[in-house]
Amino acid sequence: MSELVTGEAVALELRPAKLPSRALALVIDLAVAWALYLGVTIGIVASTASLDDAAAAAVAVAGFLLILVGVPIAVETLSHGRSLGKLACGLRVVRDDGGPIRFRHALVRGAMGVVEILMTFGVVACVASLVSARGRRLGDVFAGTLVVRERVPAGRGGFVPPPPPWLAGRFAGTDLSGVPEELWLSIRQYLTRLGQLDPRVGLAMAERLAGELAARTGASVPQGVPPAAYLAAVVHERQARDAQRAFGGAAEPFGAAHVANATGTAGAAGPAEAAGAAGAAGAAHAPGAGQPSWPVPVQSAQRHAPAASPAAPPGGGEAPASPATGFVPPS
Repeated sequence: MSELVTGEAVALELRPAKLPSRALALVIDLAVAWALYLGVTIGIVASTASLDDAAAAAVAVAGFLLILVGVPIAVETLSHGRSLGKLACGLRVVRDDGGPIRFRHALVRGAMGVVEILMTFGVVACVASLVSARGRRLGDVFAGTLVVRERVPAGRGGFVPPPPPWLAGRFAGTDLSGVPEELWLSIRQYLTRLGQLDPRVGLAMAERLAGELAARTGASVPQGVPPAAYLAAVVHERQARDAQRAFGGAAEPFGAAHVANATGTAGAAGPAEAAGAAGAAGAAHAPGAGQPSWPVPVQSAQRHAPAASPAAPPGGGEAPASPATGFVPPS
């Protein structure tokens, strides 16, 4: 997984394409291009039989540049980085910031492709793709582009657990602009693997990441809050800000309903259950569980504890339910 940062400072997690998928897409594109080139060449030879050798050579070079260089550039420009081979393999060419490519990017890629693909039979492109950490060839490096996978299996994506309800909105005023993207990526990778780590190793990683995050934001870990829960709450706050910036007011009702639902669920637990969860404050998650079980502080459990039920009548019967309309029947 590779993280790209857009011009609006929004992090995008994209999966760079590997060499086998890129090679398969290139083979499909070259097969189509050569078939088109041979068909056009046969037509040109039949129509220019009366020309001299110099004119025939000029027409052949023009046909070569037009079919094998100009057509791929036009296709990538008009399709925003999806040629026929890339479309078949689920790939796409994007800019370094995650945006769609333009004509200048396709032109640089096509010009460099003549040297590293056509003239060297793809050897230079394969070596450059193997050396690069994100699988980029020389055309991608000079054009500032990246080939990514568009079709990613749903089960391969990591799930970042939501923060506990009693921490929702706790860090709404925290300044997150000083946190580098490498730290965000490390925190998200830790949270997605939270249920797979050993409890001791997970606690040590959470404390280290929480210390770095607190030093960058100035918001220290609250007293009695596990480091993993602190990390999840801060990441959730950043995601909420990104959604608010991307969708405006449309994201606010969803976030409010989510917090209200989560708070109501936590409030439905009794004091005994909350006290038992508070006793496990040293563990950030249940071993082997897919989703962490966040401990609840004692003061939070008391705040969300339900009101005492009315006393039962002396006869042992059930207490009469309060009418919803406010009407009290006469005794």
